[in-house]
Amino acid sequence: QLQLVESGGGSVQPGGSLRLSCTSSGWALDLDSFSVGWFRRAPGKNRDLVAWINSRDGTRGVADDVRGRFTMFKDNAKNTVYLDMNSLKSEDTGVYYCAVDRIPPIRFATWRPDHWGQGTQVTVSS
Repeated sequence: QLQLVESGGGSVQPGGSLRLSCTSSGWALDLDSFSVGWFRRAPGKNRDLVAWINSRDGTRGVADDVRGRFTMFKDNAKNTVYLDMNSLKSEDTGVYYCAVDRIPPIRFATWRPDHWGQGTQVTVSS
């Protein structure tokens, strides 16, 4: 069974940075065969897609509210996906989830992958 494990969350002040990591446990994940995304569940809100990599063509995308601040990339040799978060704001606070699916969605805006990690907490506060 595919299991994803996130790490790197924590508490930072506004303007700070964090790097989140996501890797698989149990067996190595072929990242080129899966579309991968980072989702965020802010307090009292739905779980929204923050960044993604489309396995169909390798294209990447980020949500409008994190564009220019968040960067997603992967290291196939380490079977790990990363989310670099810079210039963090209080509204970035939430639980961040890594998720993958072998079948890329038609529209990432409504994507709900099959496999999810347990999440890692990010708190941005002064």
